[in-house]
Amino acid sequence: MLRLAVVIPTLDAADHLAATMAGLMSGDAIERETIVVDGGSRDGTRELAEQLGARVVAAASGRGGQLAAGAAAVSAPWLLFLHADSRLEPGWARDVLAFVEDPANRAKAAAFRLRLDDGAPAARRLERLVAWRCRVLGLPYGDQGLLIAREHYERIGGFRGLPLMEDVDLVRRIGRAHIVMLPTAVVTSAARYRRSGYLRRSARNLLCLCLYIAGVPPRRLLRLYG
Repeated sequence: MLRLAVVIPTLDAADHLAATMAGLMSGDAIERETIVVDGGSRDGTRELAEQLGARVVAAASGRGGQLAAGAAAVSAPWLLFLHADSRLEPGWARDVLAFVEDPANRAKAAAFRLRLDDGAPAARRLERLVAWRCRVLGLPYGDQGLLIAREHYERIGGFRGLPLMEDVDLVRRIGRAHIVMLPTAVVTSAARYRRSGYLRRSARNLLCLCLYIAGVPPRRLLRLYG
């Protein structure tokens, strides 16, 4: 029986949380503990999380700090970090178990393929671009989930309290050669792309990534990121 803690950071996430947690129900060989780390929601997210069986932890708003607080609140040997608007497809538990059963993966981390909940051709193009980024650069983002052994997570310093780019920061410390892409997809909300436009939003994200890698502090990127 695999003991797995699922850490979900939230801020006004009531519209998505039920579907996200429903996707975690499969997998009889996994003993799950779900931790919702709330950054001050006002839409009933905390109450909904408790009704759905999650343990709720309060933390200051900011995804990096929330993820770190969630990891610190659990003792399971394996951690799965998942965004509140990202739903794992059936089959995720099989892929997680296969990854965990390989001893070599205790010094690696895994992420899922990205699929957007939008039938537009622009969504398929973005999915292909993300697949290329993960394959060539070894750089999955937080909306693709992250599975990692607690021991390895702590050894590399865990999530830092960054207001932005906390996922890129951790993945870069894990290292491109130590990132495994799992066959199962995670279905993520495309709302921000529909709102801003696929091309505009993708260009903005790429600019933020380049500026961050060039050394611009994440706090200065917040306004640009939107």
